[in-house]
Amino acid sequence: MIKLIISGACGKMGQRIITNAVHTMSVKVVGAVEHPHHPQLGQDIGLVLGLGNALNVRITDTLDKIIHAGDVLIEFTNPETTLDHLGVAVYAKKPMVIGTTGFSTTQLNELRNLGQQIPCVFSPNMSLGVNLLFKLVEQTAKTLGAEFDIEIVESHHRGKKDAPSGTANKLADIAAQALGRTLSEVAVFGRKGITGERTKEEIGIHAVRGGDMVGEHTVYFCGIGERIELTHRASSRDTFALGAIRAAKFIVDKPAGIYDMLDVLGLRK
Repeated sequence: MIKLIISGACGKMGQRIITNAVHTMSVKVVGAVEHPHHPQLGQDIGLVLGLGNALNVRITDTLDKIIHAGDVLIEFTNPETTLDHLGVAVYAKKPMVIGTTGFSTTQLNELRNLGQQIPCVFSPNMSLGVNLLFKLVEQTAKTLGAEFDIEIVESHHRGKKDAPSGTANKLADIAAQALGRTLSEVAVFGRKGITGERTKEEIGIHAVRGGDMVGEHTVYFCGIGERIELTHRASSRDTFALGAIRAAKFIVDKPAGIYDMLDVLGLRK
């Protein structure tokens, strides 16, 4: 039985991870972490989420007091909290699954340095379909080459705090690398005003926010007289929750280092 600690337990993703974990064999939720001012601290997470019965897991704001009770920490919070908790996991030598997005370049460097010290799955998107999309975008970019313009449009719910999404950034980076480009040099985030003609090298990335959209990503490969669109639409957060649980099962007993969902899903070839 793999014992899970969920950070961001009452958030949109945390709730779905815990709900799905209750119905998944071979895993058990033993810890639930929230921010210090959360109104339901001290309450049983099973009752808070309306699961029908208590899980005997109290919501806490102090990870270091419960980290040793779990086998894997699953983190869907914010960059600052994630880096703090990563430090706790490294100190306790516990594997970690990170689905947090919105990291700055400096924060990503810190994450990668710390994450190398423990077994760590870090992915902006944990669905099977999106990770297949990563592979398809790489293959399509390599096949079509520089003659096709690449534009990425992502859509999420009104409450999402970072833009563009981590998945959109990952898709853009994959396309850029496939074409021998550096994303930081060619990325264009939205357009306004007299921008001039589009350059052949640039990769456009655009964010839409509204309603309760779970997540949609489309990569456009636009040529002369034809266009290819690769789209992934998520209709439920359970897709990502189940991926996170699968990642937790994968990372137990792995050597220290940073893995992603291509490793988890066996798509890295």
